[in-house]
Amino acid sequence: MAREFATFLGEMIRNPGEVRAIAPSSRACARLMTKGVESTTGPIVEIGPGTGSFTRALLDRGVDPERLTLLELNPRFCDELRHRFPGVRILNRSAEEIVDIGLRDVGAVISGVPLLARPDLQRRVVGRAFEVIAHDGFFTQISYASTSPLNAKMRADLGITATKRGRIWANLPPAWVYEYRRHAT
Repeated sequence: MAREFATFLGEMIRNPGEVRAIAPSSRACARLMTKGVESTTGPIVEIGPGTGSFTRALLDRGVDPERLTLLELNPRFCDELRHRFPGVRILNRSAEEIVDIGLRDVGAVISGVPLLARPDLQRRVVGRAFEVIAHDGFFTQISYASTSPLNAKMRADLGITATKRGRIWANLPPAWVYEYRRHAT
């Protein structure tokens, strides 16, 4: 945990425009973000894993490392993730490239990408993720706001619904977790 925090802090100082959180996500937050993955089939993708808080929770839930693909832009985080999580596929690529990595029928996408802080990314990240998510799959997103990072118009445009999973007070800062799914047909 100390090594993880030291790596996080070092990268936050070196790359403040890239690392937007002020601390790694808590275990309580990671548990809520990853809830339900144990009942999915197909690959699971984590975007913006940072130092791996959600990755650890995914593995703790019994997800086979070979089912898990991480997309992380920061090369140092990628090196740390490879060291900590052998057998997990770790790609030094953007979340926007999810359609280009060869996966289909993805059971879940777990997102630590700061969508609220970067509305320009919202459609590109979430829209592209739903191009590869299985019909019954889901997308979870951490946010520091009490409203969905994706407004009603964007959700309607993408054909998805939002559910607030809950608030995590035991996180720095306290966070909300949202789940997105395709409209029922």
